[in-house]
Amino acid sequence: MKDFGIKEALQSLNVKKSNGGTSTGKKWMKSSGVAINSYSPVDGKLIGTVQSTDERSFAKVVEQAEKAFAEWRLVPAPKRGEVVRQIGEALRAKKEHLGKLVSYEMGKSYQEGLGEVQEMIDICDFAVGLSRQLNGLTMHSERPLHRMYEQYHPLGLVGIISAFNFPVAVWSWNSMIAWVCGDVCIWKPSEKTPLCSIACQNIVAEVFEKNNVPEGVSCIVNGDYRIGQQLCASENIPLISATGSVRMGKAVGQTVSARLGRALLELGGNNAIIITENANLDMSIIGAVFGAVGTAGQRCTTTRRLIIHEKVYEEVIGRLKKAYGQLRIGNPLDQHNHVGPLIDTLAVKTYKSALSKIKSEGGTFVVHGGVLTGKGYESGCYVKPAIAEVSNRFEIVQAETFAPILYLIKYKTLDEAIALQNGVKQGLSSAIMTTRLQDMEKFLSHAGSDCGIANVNIGTSGAEIGGAFGGEKETGGGRESGSDSWKVYMRRQTNTINFGDSLPLAQGIKFDL
Repeated sequence: MKDFGIKEALQSLNVKKSNGGTSTGKKWMKSSGVAINSYSPVDGKLIGTVQSTDERSFAKVVEQAEKAFAEWRLVPAPKRGEVVRQIGEALRAKKEHLGKLVSYEMGKSYQEGLGEVQEMIDICDFAVGLSRQLNGLTMHSERPLHRMYEQYHPLGLVGIISAFNFPVAVWSWNSMIAWVCGDVCIWKPSEKTPLCSIACQNIVAEVFEKNNVPEGVSCIVNGDYRIGQQLCASENIPLISATGSVRMGKAVGQTVSARLGRALLELGGNNAIIITENANLDMSIIGAVFGAVGTAGQRCTTTRRLIIHEKVYEEVIGRLKKAYGQLRIGNPLDQHNHVGPLIDTLAVKTYKSALSKIKSEGGTFVVHGGVLTGKGYESGCYVKPAIAEVSNRFEIVQAETFAPILYLIKYKTLDEAIALQNGVKQGLSSAIMTTRLQDMEKFLSHAGSDCGIANVNIGTSGAEIGGAFGGEKETGGGRESGSDSWKVYMRRQTNTINFGDSLPLAQGIKFDL
């Protein structure tokens, strides 16, 4: 099988066959934790091995991170931003190689791998500007000769738990902003994509070393859910930012809230596009197909449901069939292919189970799915994207299946469509395709989409880093990336200064001695 430059990429990123999995920066710690083997879903081959973090090395990481925070928080924010700017430049230099590793270890297309690294670069640029805009408020005091204002201080240690589907971007969303805010980070990547974390740490460590950044500002702990539990339970880590399934998020939330820590949760989605009777169908089909099959349906923003007006329902089905018939499934590093593999064979089992449930609940397949076998599909992780006509009430439709399965639902009125869109427990991303102003505005109104992301005439999948990313309901309510999401990474403080010679009390209270 063609190499597609993987060996060169691994060498450039200093990712080896055997890697340490615990790091406080340039240093990699020895650990007695079990080895994690990373097999590529592309061809089933072993890429490399990472040593997971044991309890002793975890404790050392936390200790070193605390020491680093004491120094890093005192570095002026614009200077911290300068370090992040250099990380962005280093990522630009490694974009092609890191994109290939993301594609090969995770299974998304090479173009999507490059896009994920570009997200990292973009958040670096955003964070650099942010480093000069960590602004508080100045307020008028009700007491004479008093001044009031708010300011934001660095929070401390930030624990980051990321998922396999975006093995590098989500970490960067959190870490770049946390670093300019003066925090230090401990990253627990997915055990399904550990080598991506090694590559990122190697890139960052070189920049940090050149700038004399304290050891411990960027830390890595690899392992399974038990390492995540240690992160969440640690009272030394005030903020846990976790991206993943609803089930995982509930466990994280319970553990962190039990110690009154902060939890930033960005969890699952069950995203829908409403296609109105006056929609531009050319745009609608492109948005729906990419949203449904991009990353083989393994995005939290993947389009799961198409809610289609009855007048254009049959035409949309016809166009979808034609588009799905043109999809090329295969090695994601081959840029002629549209769809790569699922992450592993367990995901394939989940996909097959979902197809069975659709049928048992009364769904009808418009495009049949199935597992692909034969030459080029030896890993056992390649599946056919499927489309089914369903009811929104189906149990399988109400759940999030991380696979390329698209559900079709017919509607008559916009109010009905919005009710269907909102009629799931998740609330991440949503979209409407329409050329009618009234439909757009209603969809975006208080009576419209209940999701954290609501788009008009673009799909549900993908987001720009300038806007806060996250959703409502079982999606967790957290916000990562842009806008004012930086505030969750900082400690807020209200200050009142009395520059007079007397001590008047608030609310006019008298207390004479």
